[in-house]
Amino acid sequence: MPAAGLRLRAVSRFFHTPCFPAGAGPDFVNAVVAVESALPPGEILERLHAIERQLGRVREKRWGERSIDLDLLAVGDAVLPDAAVQRRWRELPPGQQAEIAPDQLVLPHPRLQERAFVLVPMRDIMPGWVHPLLGRDVASLCAALPPKDLEQVRPL
Repeated sequence: MPAAGLRLRAVSRFFHTPCFPAGAGPDFVNAVVAVESALPPGEILERLHAIERQLGRVREKRWGERSIDLDLLAVGDAVLPDAAVQRRWRELPPGQQAEIAPDQLVLPHPRLQERAFVLVPMRDIMPGWVHPLLGRDVASLCAALPPKDLEQVRPL
């Protein structure tokens, strides 16, 4: 079973959000879950990808249309593979973000702090989680987003 080794601890509300990137398909439903696991981060990500495959996802194009997308956003205060690599991916220019993907797991997710569709659901269940490199909690990261971005994330 793909989810073996993952224990569900909390689930955010479900939110209607515009597809990302724009034009990549229909709008999304986003949520965040917190799980408990003794598995290493890479194995957790592989379990998430196995769930996607079980539900019919085929990865053909980066940020292409998708029926399901399960991301590993963070694992506690882990920074993987290290702070320099995480910072390089976090600061990647927007034009390059859609073109290249890391060949290794990068945690926390490099653009988590920019995305209302991630932070708003995350705020539901873990507003006090602190980004280990930015030193800011989810609530303050969310509050720093443009109001237009926040308005597009609507509870279902």
